[in-house]
Amino acid sequence: MTTSAKLSRAQLLGANFAFQHLPMSQVAAILSRHGFTGIELWGIAPHLDLFHATDASVAALKGLLADHGLSVRIFTPEQVLYPVNIASGDAEWRRASVDRFRRAADIAAYLGARHLFLTAGRGYETAPAEMAWGHAAESLAEIAGYASGLGLRCLLEPLRRSESNILHSAADLARMLDQLDCAEIDAVLDLVAMAAAGDRPEDYLRRFGPRLAHVHVVDGTPAGHLVWGDGDLPLARWLGVLAAAGYGGTLSFEPFGDGSYALDPEAALRRNLSGIAPCLAGAPA
Repeated sequence: MTTSAKLSRAQLLGANFAFQHLPMSQVAAILSRHGFTGIELWGIAPHLDLFHATDASVAALKGLLADHGLSVRIFTPEQVLYPVNIASGDAEWRRASVDRFRRAADIAAYLGARHLFLTAGRGYETAPAEMAWGHAAESLAEIAGYASGLGLRCLLEPLRRSESNILHSAADLARMLDQLDCAEIDAVLDLVAMAAAGDRPEDYLRRFGPRLAHVHVVDGTPAGHLVWGDGDLPLARWLGVLAAAGYGGTLSFEPFGDGSYALDPEAALRRNLSGIAPCLAGAPA
């Protein structure tokens, strides 16, 4: 492995994770000031959410981003905290959740995104595991098919066990992608979820190759969605593995922690940028 290999600064997307207590106008200005042009847009109120977004508000958001030189590369509607669950054991709730994602695909396409971000949801803890798996697979296939018709690809991310009882590991993700047999769904590597599952970057590279399209760069212990350096994960080494393998997808930071990052999200962003800078070619010294 070439230890000097680096990822490109151009691969790093801005994101509004932890910025939910600021108006989007300020978020856009901050991300632009830090040199971002592409973003992963977290779909949450008050920025843009699936329950209150109107055509007019989405158009206004698109204009605001354009005014700051920003374009949406990934639309990531909130789907863990909201009452959106594509694997629910309740058929009506599941149907409503899939319909909500069809709306998300419409929004993503209008914003010019390349990817719509998905997770598998979760089933009832008292139901057979394969029942939830089957519900998730059926829903994912429908959403991906609809999104593909709009010119979008989808991203699918494993979650920690506390977040889902369906997809947790690289092996789980590979099994689901094999079952779906849908070329329009790409893989996501979340470094905390990876560590919690006992996987390595090499496992994702081996299993998914060029279908590994996005990485959430987060620190942890191993759990948590922490700013670089607030956990004990070997982030620089892991990004070096991706760089040496020629990883060509995108990256973004996803800090949540205990909520304190939201009190000063720009400070959290600066710390993340400082931590990752040695791993990126073209990053400011």
